[in-house]
Amino acid sequence: MRILRTIVAATALLSAIVPAAADSLQANLKRHSGFICDPALEGRKAGSEGEKKAARYLYDRLEELGVTMLCNREGDTFTIITAEGDTIVSQNIVGIIEGTDTALRNEYIVVGTHTDHLGSYTVNVNGTPQKRIYPGADANASGMAVLIETARILALNREALGRSVLFLGFGAMEEEFSGSRYFASEGGFSHIGDVKMMVNLDMLGRGTKENPFEIYAPLEHTPVSRIANIVRESESVTSMPAIHSGMVFPSDNLAFRQAGVPALTFSTGICREYRTVRDTPELLQFDNMAAETVYIAAFVKALSNLADLEQKEKSAEERVYALSECDTPPRFFRHDVNSFLNDWVYKYLKYPQQAISEGIQGTVLVSFTVEANGAVDDVSIERGVSESLDAEALKVVSASPKWTPGTLDGKKVRTKIVIPVEFRLKKR
Repeated sequence: MRILRTIVAATALLSAIVPAAADSLQANLKRHSGFICDPALEGRKAGSEGEKKAARYLYDRLEELGVTMLCNREGDTFTIITAEGDTIVSQNIVGIIEGTDTALRNEYIVVGTHTDHLGSYTVNVNGTPQKRIYPGADANASGMAVLIETARILALNREALGRSVLFLGFGAMEEEFSGSRYFASEGGFSHIGDVKMMVNLDMLGRGTKENPFEIYAPLEHTPVSRIANIVRESESVTSMPAIHSGMVFPSDNLAFRQAGVPALTFSTGICREYRTVRDTPELLQFDNMAAETVYIAAFVKALSNLADLEQKEKSAEERVYALSECDTPPRFFRHDVNSFLNDWVYKYLKYPQQAISEGIQGTVLVSFTVEANGAVDDVSIERGVSESLDAEALKVVSASPKWTPGTLDGKKVRTKIVIPVEFRLKKR
């Protein structure tokens, strides 16, 4: 329910989607995933004809949407030598929607996903060889499908894009991220220094309670919380993905980080069918994927327009530290974070009547900074539940008295804290 509300809310400013179009968005995602996982593609192993078919499918869909293609239908090809000594020819698909801001249009936001998977293998069943195919529905037909529909939304809202947005389908991810490494090198894209952010889409098909929609973002490079709050405020988004600040997701984002480009990943994480023959399209949660697509499109639009996107190196006084980095953590009236929850948050928290009437409950993750002077600042939602519950949690935390600040090497430092604020309805 929380994720589905995102579709309706985010449509307010992403005019390409109206509430009535949610079913068609889901149908599009299902159609894309079905083709990419078709047994005829035999698991899309790097360098195979199946991978080429998946890449051509991505090319055709982007071209249909009015994305300007920067390669031909066969893609930007590259050659790699595998650890086994085999020679593989793979390809990247590259398209662009040019920005409209004259000051920003020569800077780029990359939205990328990989097109390959594990291929197939043969087993003997009663002496008869039988082929087993890895469909790779969540890994990564889901990412490809979401990229196509994100491009659809942004193409219909192209006048709202400041920076140019590059759409990338990386080949040979399973071969040591070869496609993204090729693109992030000077040989792949000569303007790599003008790429201001890379948004990676990987495994977005299982947005359930066990596998929530999340952003993996290294805090030292990406002001993700600030951008997410801009999306929340300007796009009327009522719930957001959780933000894993400081965590690196092992995918095509790594090549960009190594090239000095800030990079983040949207994902719903690893499911139990990951890298097995059971990872089929029937298990994908297309309603959740539709909500994720709308959010990602809003997020990329915000990225394309944020003037001060690059985060400058901070001094020791400006830097925000994690609790684990402090020699002495911040204290709330000489006690720990649990005391803040029990003696302040839950003491003054009021369950919104609207949420009670609608039967809404859940855990709101709230982040805040304890400044070097003890003040509580930068209060924001890391993962929300509903507009009313989120607002109440923000209000109570923002009203906190001063803390005793954390210290490092004997100096008071700014410290980030994330707390779970639980709203639970009593059973009758």
